[in-house]
Amino acid sequence: MTRLKTLFDEESKANDEQLGPSSCINVESVERLNEKAFPNGDLYVGDFKETLPHGKGKYTWSDGTVYDGDWDAGKMAGKGLLIWPSGAKYNGDISGGYLHGFGAFTASDGSIYEGHWRMNIRHGYGKKKYSNSDIYEGEWKEGEHEGKGIYFWNNGNKYTGNWKRGKMHGRGVMEWINGDHYNGCWFNGFRHGNGIYQYADGGYYFGTWTRGLKDGKGLFYPAGSKRPTLKKCCTSLGYDDDHKTALPQCSSLHLEEHIVKKPSIKRSLSEKISVSGVLKGSGRMSSKTAESSGLSDSGREFVHHNSSGTFSFDSDAGQSELQENTAVIYEREYMQGVMIKERIRDYNELSKKAEKKTKFHAKETQKSSCVGIFKGHNSYHLMLNLQLGIRYTVGKITPVPKREVRAADFGDRARITMFFPKKGSQFTPPHKSIDFYWKDYCPMVFRHLRELFKLDAAEYMMSICGDDGLTEISSPGKSGSLFYLSHDDKFVIKTLKKSELKVLLKMLPKYHNHVKEHENTLITKFFGLHRITLPGRRKVRFVVMGNMFCTELRIHRRYDLKGSTHGRITDKDKIHENTTLKDLDLSYEFHMDKSLREFLFDQIADDCAFLKSQQIIDYSLLLGLHFRAPEPLDGLVEPPNISPNMQSSPAGQGLTADGEVLFPSKGFVLLAHEPSSVNTDPGPHIRGRALRAFSLGNQEVDIMVPGTGRLRVQLGVNMPARANHKLPQDESNSAEVELFEVYDVILYMGIIDILQEYNAKKKTEHAYKSVKFGPTTISVVEPELYANRFTNFLKQKVFPGQP
Repeated sequence: MTRLKTLFDEESKANDEQLGPSSCINVESVERLNEKAFPNGDLYVGDFKETLPHGKGKYTWSDGTVYDGDWDAGKMAGKGLLIWPSGAKYNGDISGGYLHGFGAFTASDGSIYEGHWRMNIRHGYGKKKYSNSDIYEGEWKEGEHEGKGIYFWNNGNKYTGNWKRGKMHGRGVMEWINGDHYNGCWFNGFRHGNGIYQYADGGYYFGTWTRGLKDGKGLFYPAGSKRPTLKKCCTSLGYDDDHKTALPQCSSLHLEEHIVKKPSIKRSLSEKISVSGVLKGSGRMSSKTAESSGLSDSGREFVHHNSSGTFSFDSDAGQSELQENTAVIYEREYMQGVMIKERIRDYNELSKKAEKKTKFHAKETQKSSCVGIFKGHNSYHLMLNLQLGIRYTVGKITPVPKREVRAADFGDRARITMFFPKKGSQFTPPHKSIDFYWKDYCPMVFRHLRELFKLDAAEYMMSICGDDGLTEISSPGKSGSLFYLSHDDKFVIKTLKKSELKVLLKMLPKYHNHVKEHENTLITKFFGLHRITLPGRRKVRFVVMGNMFCTELRIHRRYDLKGSTHGRITDKDKIHENTTLKDLDLSYEFHMDKSLREFLFDQIADDCAFLKSQQIIDYSLLLGLHFRAPEPLDGLVEPPNISPNMQSSPAGQGLTADGEVLFPSKGFVLLAHEPSSVNTDPGPHIRGRALRAFSLGNQEVDIMVPGTGRLRVQLGVNMPARANHKLPQDESNSAEVELFEVYDVILYMGIIDILQEYNAKKKTEHAYKSVKFGPTTISVVEPELYANRFTNFLKQKVFPGQP
């Protein structure tokens, strides 16, 4: 009992910190009396059972701590009142010596919590009023805000939405006292993902945020402009409620119902007074903490032309008043809070563009081969089937003692099959999906592959089979394949054709050996191969892969590069922020550290040799670019040996090309690798050692990313580079030398789509297209030529050596 009292004293002194477990009262030779004094000065008055307090009673410790309430065999149990000398008190349910159930706790600083407890910790639904008059009402987990809740600041700001580990996380609405609203995605206390920001004067911005900063494309509608439906706004930016465009927690934003019409009032800077997290100890939110954390919307600036043709900055406050034509809309692109492009669009033009994209997406859906698979069974049922099957397989194969992979593990009999009836069976649980048959291919091989990639079986299951489920995403290719993404972004699950499954099973022994021998391989990492048979004997085949773009950094551009030219360009009307672009769309050259480049092409050569040996063609390099934020008003840099006739932009000014305002970039820092300073845990796309950089004396390196932290540089992951972007020349400019726009970028890459064999069908296609389009421009060529062309394209056009 002394231990419990001491813990409660510490709790009140530490301003409501978490409590520890209690122990029974230690009674020395007591008698059945209504009052008992103890040698240490404690006093108990109440009922006894044999030698222990039992029933109603009041216990007073020598230091003044008092408990008055129910007892059970020497432990506080039932309802009671605890009062500490500091003035803190608790009135409510107690079980087994713990605060457990419902009760009200008043801390010594005046803060009050009334709600549910579990083992001395706030857990469940509760309301807390902090000493500074802030109020949180909602769900708690292990003493922190988690789940749905509302937080009221004493200055009038309010957040309503989801929480995780004490921070705003998931879907939520922030309302500022000046009338501004943000409705969208949050991550770890920051605006992160898709959202809509409505200003008090009636204007609003729909776009994306990364760690509290505008990052990516968006639309700004000034006050008084005609507001389209949210569906049209999403479509014009390339977003679709049915597809993943942000974090899994916010994969489907139905924001229109929350756009609040407010009377026009004078704007203030309250948007900068946002929130980022909790103060240690009390969990109290602070506007000052938020302001210093970088959550303020530094992207609330826009650029406009003045009469002299230069640029100047204004805040969004009152910016809508500058526009006399309410049909004017601003199409903007931001990079970590800095606007790099702006295009003025007409509302009617934007509406037509959105309508055209909507029709295009409808046609694409009709053409998708996946639609015919289900025949009324939606993809939600398929997702549940997939989760049930993987949970069963991993649970069955994990307890098997570790051993080397044998030839029999690749054979036709290396399968696990199981029937999953809806009502359940002796081996399977009941479920809410439809009856299905499950088949798992080569389970021991894929278990060994997961071990090679250092993936924990439990974490693998939790990523794919957890309660958060899977997110369906749109297919970036022509195959019509269905894609799922795990809730933590680590794994991509793709449907396969029967021919692709056969190719993978055929190459699996060689693939397994290649992965063992080349820890830094760029080839897609496979973790599981499965088949679901639905009623009517319809079969759906799946492969589980690592997500190459699993990173806390935003991927601003995506490219699928094959090295061919025929059909390798994207219609500009179909391009949006999440479009995967093609070879002829690439207008960048990437210059890398000498050692990093050599290491990259050594591995590409090994990977291409493997694919060539397996008669594989049509693979590509999936390349993701994270651009670093440009420094405001920096000048453009020019390539070496620039013509004296070329005039660069004046210092401190940008360059206008095709109606877009462009700015150059900002850098990052390369540091010697320190395992203790970076996260070295393996991931679904990470394997192998850190890379060595020539610029740091061939030391292994990390990259320090401002606003994010220190990251480990590995092959295909967190690779630094300088991107030179060729800008279109002004037709009136007689100079023949091209200007370059230079960015610092971080690259993510891997070789994907490795399941197309050069078979008789492809040979026929090659013969036909060679005559019609030329043998060097088409994608379908024999494996050796494909590998050579692919490598040469990357060396010469994508990652050229230093000039």
